Amino acid sequence: MSTPPALRRLTAVLVVTDVARAIDFYVQHLGCIECFRVGDPPSYAAVERGALVLNLMPASRSPASLGQAHLHVLVTGVDALHAEIAGRGVAIEVPPTDFDYGLREFSLRDPDGNRITFGEEV
Repeated sequence: MSTPPALRRLTAVLVVTDVARAIDFYVQHLGCIECFRVGDPPSYAAVERGALVLNLMPASRSPASLGQAHLHVLVTGVDALHAEIAGRGVAIEVPPTDFDYGLREFSLRDPDGNRITFGEEV
């Protein structure tokens, strides 16, 4: 009997106005590492931090979806992560809050309006 297929990682593609600016935001403000970039100035790139993997695509390739993404990332230590990110100067849209669906979450927006919510089970 063969092993059933498994989903191992989700990589989201965010549409951004400026790939270099997006790389800077995710690396400097959210603590991601840059995986790769294509071109100079970059026309495509990827960043990651743990289970969060993002490909950054310029709006010129998909202008209709600019700033419409919403990512939800399950984490451990949500309050410590909030303190780290807020300490890097990122505006927090929704501060850490316990919700009736069993998660403590906070949300922010990247420079292109994409929402990222970090949550931890409570």
